[in-house]
Amino acid sequence: MKILAILTGGLLAVATAGADSTSIYHEGWIDLNKNGKLDVYENPTLPIEKRVNDLLKRMTIDEKIGQLWQTHMDKDADVTMAQTIRNGGVGSFLDGSTVIETPILRNKLQHIAIEQSRLGIPLILGHDAIHGFRTVFPIPLAQACAWEPELFERTQTIAAREASAAGIDWTFAPMVDLARDPRWGRIAEGFGEDPYLGSLDAIASVKGFQGPSVAGPEQVVACVKHYAGYGAAEGGRDYNTTEISPFTLRNFYLPQFKAAIDAGALTVMSAFNDLDGIPASGNPFTLTEVLRKEWNFPGFVVSDYNSVVELIDHGLAADDEEAARIALTAGVDMEMMSTTYVETVKAQIDEKKISKETLDNAVRHVLTVKFAKGLFDRPYTDEARYKIAYLNPDAVALAREAAAKSCVLLKNDNGILPLSKHVKIVLIGPLGSDGEEMVGPWYSRAHAEECVSLATGIQQKLSYGSELNVSRGCAIFEMGKSRVHVGDYSPISEHPTGTNEIAEAVEAAKNADVVVMALGEPRDWSGEDGSRSSLDLPGRQQELLDAIAATGKPIVVVLFNGRPLALPNVFSNATAVLEAWFPGIQGGNGVADLLFGDIDPSGRLTTTFPYSVGQVPMYYNHDNTGRPGIGGHWHGNYVDGPSVPFLPFGFGLGYTTFHYGEVQLGSPTLTTNEMLTASVDVTNTGKRPGIEVAQLYIRGLAFAGGTRPVRELKGFQRILLQPGQTQTVSFTLAPNSLGFYDAQGHWIVQPGKFQLWICQDSASGAPATFELEK
Repeated sequence: MKILAILTGGLLAVATAGADSTSIYHEGWIDLNKNGKLDVYENPTLPIEKRVNDLLKRMTIDEKIGQLWQTHMDKDADVTMAQTIRNGGVGSFLDGSTVIETPILRNKLQHIAIEQSRLGIPLILGHDAIHGFRTVFPIPLAQACAWEPELFERTQTIAAREASAAGIDWTFAPMVDLARDPRWGRIAEGFGEDPYLGSLDAIASVKGFQGPSVAGPEQVVACVKHYAGYGAAEGGRDYNTTEISPFTLRNFYLPQFKAAIDAGALTVMSAFNDLDGIPASGNPFTLTEVLRKEWNFPGFVVSDYNSVVELIDHGLAADDEEAARIALTAGVDMEMMSTTYVETVKAQIDEKKISKETLDNAVRHVLTVKFAKGLFDRPYTDEARYKIAYLNPDAVALAREAAAKSCVLLKNDNGILPLSKHVKIVLIGPLGSDGEEMVGPWYSRAHAEECVSLATGIQQKLSYGSELNVSRGCAIFEMGKSRVHVGDYSPISEHPTGTNEIAEAVEAAKNADVVVMALGEPRDWSGEDGSRSSLDLPGRQQELLDAIAATGKPIVVVLFNGRPLALPNVFSNATAVLEAWFPGIQGGNGVADLLFGDIDPSGRLTTTFPYSVGQVPMYYNHDNTGRPGIGGHWHGNYVDGPSVPFLPFGFGLGYTTFHYGEVQLGSPTLTTNEMLTASVDVTNTGKRPGIEVAQLYIRGLAFAGGTRPVRELKGFQRILLQPGQTQTVSFTLAPNSLGFYDAQGHWIVQPGKFQLWICQDSASGAPATFELEK
């Protein structure tokens, strides 16, 4: 029996706790020693470093190694894992496929760790709350298109509030991988192709998850992933090899990680991929030289799922023993799922293949995070919280707001949008009535019945007497088939399905004033292992669109997808196109708010849309070649198609139009001690109020330290203008922001000439020129 001091209202009340003291799960507690005094590591008034060092001295090697293992939390883990927990043989559980929506099982496991193990070291429970828990928000790629980093802070604050109520201490998010290849399914989880905007979104996400104090009961520890270079997978195939030069790694793939860590993120996840010949989960350069020595990261690194033992498949390690040694010494502190640490590290220490110092450093990192999270002082989750934490009105309202802000209007011929609420509408397409598909690939604990479909959203907008007819038109796939399997020689999309449905949809369209088509891809074609070899609409959706277009009716296409698609054939038949991504549980309502003009579209693309899959990777911030130019011979253009994007980074329309004047600079020259001011007059030239996103780009010319991209985003402003209103939009640039990293990680600011744009997207506007002098 342990003597516990329960923290209640700032006072200590002594109580006894047996094996079933569930009544104190919601209270803080302190374990008193035999003399009625606190051990150093149990004293919440002492610095974390002192508590960690004291605890380390008390731990056996087995207990230390146990802290470095995370395993799956099955529904009966309180029985099957009880003795392992008592022995200190596990430090963390992963809530994956087990449907955990209450903290009851988590508290049972924590009870064993706290009250039945020798030292009472708490467990930490991790979960993938990527963009929401029960209230699931738009996928991160969609939210990034709002160009409003504060939106991430707000949505992730709700995600943390709901996840923590279920007993989650730690979320495997944000994913900050820069992605330039839309074939890669996990592009849906990130912020797009720009490191500047991505860094702001990463910072906001960390703030939302961890809050002003990560020890707060409604906060969770953030985990920045996947470190590093995962988004550059060859061919867009998940888990695949990446080849990234040090220069490109430093300037494009690492900035978001550093920004998140500087914002206080306490954990990092090592990636699956091989980076320049060394797998990321065994890479001492990225994990130790950069992360620890250059960035002074104080938290811990967790491997991705089984990625330590997968060093064997990579060909870097011969067996489990070598895989554990490589990963641990490279800087992976906690092993997720695979068991090479718990099975081989102790013997390797005895054989002096791994130093005790290496083990202690890893354990120190894990314990530091557990202390920072407050798990030693408040290990249990209040079991009443989850009953009132989910789907609160503020969360649902934010989900609807985020869905609307995340949409990007790509086409709007003849001003067909916004729609009238007094017209006869037919909704056609396989995604029109399916609310469950709206939540995307990482839907956490969303419930199907809580997801709002586009059909529901539109129906609620129509005036009394207006008519909505709904027709699926076609299924995306044959029943039970959604993927091409080994041995298939043709894609599933060629299988003939839905012929009668297409004919029925055509007849329905003929009787409508306007057709809304809900097209796209299934949610499980995005996210992890959701790679695609084509970017066209899957199944018979293009055939369906062509058939409806032949009726001559105006068509509004709403796209639900997790990546940029190749859209020329969609644009040729659609009057309007709205990119809605996977917009979350309130997606139907948020999209309907835009379609009917209750909210004006203000989203802008954060990733380039190609004409065809053959163009990818295609991204705005590329270097020039020695033979630049579009068209003509000997300029490196395609002979069978365009060499420019179909839609550029930063693109997006509204229900009004804007005009940009000439960019004005405060001075054509500046020194390294001066600030540069740049401004432009923006005028709303339409008949409706609208939000414009003014974007600031620069280009550095003639630098000996390395070539610079043709444009780099350096700032943006969202401005609301009334019809006819003109506003001067101004930016201030510090000379230090004009620099770049060299291959060794040094930030270089070189004198020279620059171009500067303030414009609507990365392919528009005329540049002004200035010079940075010594």
